[in-house]
Amino acid sequence: TITDADQVGKHAMEGVDPNFVRECRPGDIVVAATNFGCGSSREHAVVTLKAAGVGAILAESFGRIFYRNAINLGVPAIVCAKGFSENVKRGDELELDLKAGTVKNLTTGRLFPIEAPSEYMMEILRHGGIKPMMRAKFAQKKEGNP
Repeated sequence: TITDADQVGKHAMEGVDPNFVRECRPGDIVVAATNFGCGSSREHAVVTLKAAGVGAILAESFGRIFYRNAINLGVPAIVCAKGFSENVKRGDELELDLKAGTVKNLTTGRLFPIEAPSEYMMEILRHGGIKPMMRAKFAQKKEGNP
């Protein structure tokens, strides 16, 4: 069993797309239809994608445990409108604006609404995950800052 993040990253999505890891570039966005990550109750599904370089995942819906694991590990898992995935092709360049609640397909020029994460989730993402966020908060308290 492989548990090292760098090692599992080499196997991301290989059952679906054997070229995924070879073609994935740091910061790439995975686009999916419905129920992405369903059935995965372990963090390793997200760890694997993150280690492969995935910067965000856009889907019309997520498996709930996968969704929370993604946010907690600092990977934006963004819910998009039904039919969004049908309007994106492999290789399209996307621009994600979490504050504005939009994703723009720069290849086609189309703009789509997204379900913006809550302020708390944004804070987790800004820190790179829930553990780094909690470490930062504890360090602030230790220094006497509220």
